[in-house]
Parts: sequence; C-alpha cells; structure tokens
Amino acid sequence: MGKRLYTKLDNLDMQILVALANYGPRNLTKIARKLSINTELVRFRINRMVSLFSLSLHINVYHTNLGLKKAFVLFDAILGYEDLLFRCLEIKGFCIYLSRCYGVFEGYVGIYAIPKGHETEFEEFLQEIQKLGLVRDTKVFWSTCWHTVNPTGKWFDSQSETWIFPWVEWIEEIPTKGTELPYTLVDPMDFPVKADEIDIFILGELEKDATISLNDIAKKLGTSIQRVKYHYKKHVIERGLLEDFQIFIFPFDRKVSDLYFFIFEFDSREKMAKFSLSLIDKPFVYSMGKILGENAVIAQIYLPKLEFRKFIDMLSKLSNRGFLQDYSYVIQDIRPGMWFREEMHHELFKDGSWIYDHKKHIQDLRNLVKLKK
Repeated sequence: MGKRLYTKLDNLDMQILVALANYGPRNLTKIARKLSINTELVRFRINRMVSLFSLSLHINVYHTNLGLKKAFVLFDAILGYEDLLFRCLEIKGFCIYLSRCYGVFEGYVGIYAIPKGHETEFEEFLQEIQKLGLVRDTKVFWSTCWHTVNPTGKWFDSQSETWIFPWVEWIEEIPTKGTELPYTLVDPMDFPVKADEIDIFILGELEKDATISLNDIAKKLGTSIQRVKYHYKKHVIERGLLEDFQIFIFPFDRKVSDLYFFIFEFDSREKMAKFSLSLIDKPFVYSMGKILGENAVIAQIYLPKLEFRKFIDMLSKLSNRGFLQDYSYVIQDIRPGMWFREEMHHELFKDGSWIYDHKKHIQDLRNLVKLKK
C-alpha cells in the first residue's frame, strides 16, 4: 500500500477537540455525555487523530510556581556543527523544548526552565557554547510562562468542514480587544516554590501522558492512591502548578504547512495586550509567552504556506497603522528527530529546591565537544 493520504478533520473531530480543551483529556466519559456519543467512539476518534494529525495530549506546567524561570533561546549554528550542537544544547531536566530552525537564526531554538537564582550561570553556559565554536551567536529572552492556546472551533466552517482565514476581520478585531492579560502573560512578582517532591513526580508523569490514571502514578511512586489524589487536588490544582492541558494537533496538511516562532514587538503595553488577546482563540496559534520587562510576546504559530504570506501582509498593515512596531521569526523543522519536548526530572528536586549543577553542565559540555570535534 502507498502512503496514507492526508485526511481532513471533520465536524465530530472538531467537537471532540474543543471538548478536550474544555473538560480535559482525563474526562472522556464526560466528553462523550456532552456530545451525546459513546465513550468508545471518542477514544476511536482520538486515536485516529493521533495517527493522522499527530494529536498529543499534554499538560502545560505553570513553572513560575515551581521556582523556574522560562528562557527562550535562539542559536545561530556554525556550518557543519549542527548535529553536535543539538546534542550540546540539552540540559537534562531543564531543557523542555528544542527544535531545529531556519531563518534569521540558522540553527536551533530552545525553551528552558531555569531555577531562580541560576540565570547568570545559564547565560554562562550559553557563552561557553559560543566559546567552543559551535555557534556564531545566541540570543536569550527571559519570559513568563507560556499561555496554552487550545482548539476552539474558530475559523472552522462546519458546513464545508474546511478552515477559513478571515485575515481582514482579524486585524479589525484587534483594536476592539481589552487590555487585561491572563495571569500566564503577566510578569510575575516572584518565582515561589509551591511544590514538594511528590508534586514534581505527578507533574512529570502527566507531562509524559496527560491521560495517565492517578492509580498508575501511585503505583509508580510506590505510595497510596489516596496520597496521590490529595497531592493532585490540594497541591497540583489548588496551588496552581498546572496551567492547563495542551491539546496539540497539526490541523492543516503538514506537507504544505510550516511551524514558526514569532517575536512581536510593540511600543505600548496596551497594543501588546490587544494583539495577544486577539490570538488566544485562533487555530494557527499554539502558545504564547511575554518577554519579561518588555512590550513583546513570543508565539508559536502553524500556518499553511498559502496563508503565511497573507498573515505577513496583515502584519505589514498593522505596522502601517502604528499598531505593531516590529516582528521577527524562525521556521521550525518538524521532521521526526529534529525536535523534542522533555518532562521535568523529579530526581533533580530535593528538600524543596532544584539541583542545578552548573559546573557539571559546563564540564559535560566540554567533554562532549572534545569527544566529537
């Protein structure tokens, strides 16, 4: 048999995706009841979307309440050292996303969660990568946690079961938005540690699989289900350690679509807030983070190639109107093996604090480069 052809999402798929976003992937029975279908059909459709559209169900940890500060980093690789650089960029337990990228920065893009107080050491790690001759340049942006943008059904035409892209309507909508950002896009006052070791273990398991049962987590942890339920409810949920469930899917044909990271800059907080709020329910946005201390946001965006130019045209119009000050972007490589996301390592959290061994990170980096160069 030949390769399976790309199959479009249909109305039921979209209803299930929106329900997953509203009720979470741990409530399939509730989703089935709300949609008036049986649970087995919900499971079948989810498995179908996993196969055809790379659907994955994660949790988005609110790292701020774990004492972790997000860093978005661009690496401009030295030609010929891209593969070695990829292996050097991972800091076990603290690199949560890494992807090959192309564009202004030809190399890699990484998202790190660094324990508060170790920001300078992390930047020294980045400088060491440059000293070792693996990159021409690195650029780091410290940011808030990233706000999850889950499917809402907006811009999906239920009659034709196709996506529509009303770009002009979108830019006319932006000035009408409010200015109160969700807490995830507000500069934190502090980065408190509100978790214990059991909480970190639970979060790590949910990052691997958001549908794992608390009973299975209890077995892995070697403790009672009652204890895990208590920590999940009283700590993970009530202390705000979990921002949201992330319903990640490629809704448009991957053969003719690209994944990007954009940085949008504004000359006022009001403009930044209105623009950000206009993206929160759009199907081409996956997540957003605000650059700390600046009127700028980073957004992960997925678009069909034919719509990308139209999107850029709209950004140009926003600039002409004095709304958008500037933007830049890189294209991600979404081929298998060119990117990964990693869960937290619970063994790096002891007695209420993170173990961030800067000297070991530097030595491991030097040893790897010495071995491979």
